Amino acid sequence: MSLPSRNSLRRWSLLATLLLLPACYKPGRFVWVDDYREPQTQQQDDSYLIRRGDVLNVNVWNQRDISSRLRVRDDGRISLPLLNDVEAAGMTPAALARATEQKLKDLVANPVVTVIVDEAQPIKIAVLGEVRNPGKKLLDSGSGPLQALSEAGGFTDYARDDAIYVLRKEPGYATPVRIRFTYEALTRSEGSAPTFRLKTGDVMVVE
Repeated sequence: MSLPSRNSLRRWSLLATLLLLPACYKPGRFVWVDDYREPQTQQQDDSYLIRRGDVLNVNVWNQRDISSRLRVRDDGRISLPLLNDVEAAGMTPAALARATEQKLKDLVANPVVTVIVDEAQPIKIAVLGEVRNPGKKLLDSGSGPLQALSEAGGFTDYARDDAIYVLRKEPGYATPVRIRFTYEALTRSEGSAPTFRLKTGDVMVVE
């Protein structure tokens, strides 16, 4: 009796993990990266969501005493002069700026607020399959699949460079959407692949 190949074992391990998820939702979908569109509920005017530990520059026009450079606390809030605690984690910089303007209206005449992320926390993903150093990875915010592949040590000798997947959770689906890439698409300056950005919680799989 022959033993299962390493590739087969990795695929079965991944499948077993996915089967542990609740079965009350629709299955995840498959899509090539050029055809991938984020759900409407995830589309916002600024793609970056503020995270705990990020350092923000909150500038209130013509109000130097209120403007601050501060870190988002573990509870997801920041402390601003006059306003005390303000929810920040999970918001886009533009949304936080608008919310801060609303809170300042009774205190400052015609407040104009801008929020810039000075220091972004690294994103946390996993890289599995036919890579030389699989496992959990910390990447700089804005990183794409090529950076993840490099962090994982590159392809093994058994890897298929046309079967690279990013598994991403979406609302209402039990299993993640499977976004497929080829290495050629990632390395050329055409299509959506070179500009695709990973998010915390993504799982990248190389078959």
